[in-house]
Amino acid sequence: MTGPRIYLKACINGARTPDQHPGLPASPDQLAAAALAAHRAGAQAVHLHPKTPDGVDSLRPDVVAAAVTAVRQAVPGLPLGVTTGYWALPDAAERRRAVESWDVLPDFASLNWHEPGSPELAQVLLSKGLGVEVGIFHAEAAQSWAGSDIAAHCMRVMIELQADADTALADDLLSQVTAAGSPAPVLLHGLDESCWPLLEHAGVRGVQTRIGLEDTLHLPDGSLAPDNAALVSAAVDLLSR
Repeated sequence: MTGPRIYLKACINGARTPDQHPGLPASPDQLAAAALAAHRAGAQAVHLHPKTPDGVDSLRPDVVAAAVTAVRQAVPGLPLGVTTGYWALPDAAERRRAVESWDVLPDFASLNWHEPGSPELAQVLLSKGLGVEVGIFHAEAAQSWAGSDIAAHCMRVMIELQADADTALADDLLSQVTAAGSPAPVLLHGLDESCWPLLEHAGVRGVQTRIGLEDTLHLPDGSLAPDNAALVSAAVDLLSR
């Protein structure tokens, strides 16, 4: 299989719950199997949401450790990131303390800049030696991030757009993020209806992108994707053209 022309990350579960798709990985063993299959299909890194046994996102150190350990054993050396999503622990101080207590560490963590306490949490992640992927959802977040001390220290800036977003909005945010002068590479992705159009647009613009059951449950032809590996294979095909 020819590799994609740009960097492709697999986002294998997201905040979705197992009742939304029969192949959504939730347990550590499922996450490990999904990460391995996504990597074999062409993903160059994996992003996951550690989950409790009932399939809900968690930032607890034991839940994070179990997920990270399982994936590391299954795919040694594959760059691995986890969420710090505010919905998983909707109190800024508690969220920060939870991340401070992580003792089994991924390589990087995503951080949505508009969420409460994110600048302070970014400092915690950096102090633990973790790469920080900043998620930019809108122009206000881009402006705030660009004026922060974190802009110079991110490992990646993700432009994360909703289902109704189009390529014009993507280009506006790409311009705004680029103008900040951060050395970090930029990743563009969409959600559900906007997922495949924005993945293709990322290829056109030459920026990084991602795919997986977090972002869409469907293949480009509209059929239900059987698993993450199928989504990655479809993305590799589109990005290799």
